[in-house]
Amino acid sequence: MRKFIINVNGNQYEVEVEEITDRVSTTQRPAPQPATTPQPTTKKAPAPQPAPKAEEKKEVIITEGSEAVEAPMPGTILSINVSQGDTVTEGQVLAILEAMKMENEILAPRDGKVASIVVTKGASVNTGDKLIVLE
Repeated sequence: MRKFIINVNGNQYEVEVEEITDRVSTTQRPAPQPATTPQPTTKKAPAPQPAPKAEEKKEVIITEGSEAVEAPMPGTILSINVSQGDTVTEGQVLAILEAMKMENEILAPRDGKVASIVVTKGASVNTGDKLIVLE
């Protein structure tokens, strides 16, 4: 017998280990089988899809006496509160633009009549994009 002192988690233990030499057993392991490689299956790659087209900007023609209301910042149009042909007053809310998780009111700069609405609800706009044209 052999004695050992072992430390486990800060606790000290005295252990006696018996040495066994005359009872050695040997076992034979079976020979490893050669690995079979699976046959590769050929799969066709999906056909490439064309890239989505960027939204085409409507060309807006501003006539004399008309005024375009432009986006003051990039964002998404949440709602359009007027229709073509409506009469609006200065300061009236024309649309709501969401930018940086904030809703911004787009106001009429003057009294007038809505000549055309250039954007649609849900459209992404950049600074300076024309939103609504007033006559």
